[in-house]
This record gives sequence, structure tokens and C-alpha cells, in this order.
Amino acid sequence: MSDTDSDHKKPPKTPQSSVTNNDILKKLRIALELKDADIIEILKLADFEISKTELSALFRNPEHKNYMECGNQLLRRFLDGLIIKKRGLRRRRLVRTINSPGL
Repeated sequence: MSDTDSDHKKPPKTPQSSVTNNDILKKLRIALELKDADIIEILKLADFEISKTELSALFRNPEHKNYMECGNQLLRRFLDGLIIKKRGLRRRRLVRTINSPGL
């Protein structure tokens, strides 16, 4: 290996100091191949309304003037909506006690 080969290599990336809610939402969007309409639908399932403009602000560069930070509630509602979409609505479990007839 010559000295010129090592000059063209990029330095290794440094790990991010912390992962933001925006990063998590972006990674889920890519991994699940979700479009804006899909994310809006998922949030509606969890009773959370968001416009397409607000949604696009979540995926902007943090230095952009229209960047919006993804709060804990928005991420939580997204995950709740995703569960509803994938599993359906949560049903109450029927709990039987020892004294219940029919056991």
C-alpha cells in the first residue's frame, strides 16, 4: 500500500453523542418504507393530528429554519398508532377468578 492510497481514505465517522426522537422517527420511516400519508394515518390511529407541513419539518436538517423537534408525546403516539396498525385495537382480557362459575 502506498502513501497516496492512505491519503484518499476518509477518516472514520465519530458516533453521535445522542440519538434524538427525530432520528428514531426517520429510521423507522425508512425501515418500514412509510410515506407521509402512512405516518399521518398511523398518528390518527393514536388520536394525534399532524399536517403534512409539520411532518416534513420533523425530517428536515436541524440547522434548517423550519426544523421542528420531535417531542416525546409525538413519538409515543406514533409507536402507539403503529401497534394499532400492525396488531389491531387492544382487547380487554377476560380474567376469571377462582370463584367464577364455569371453571
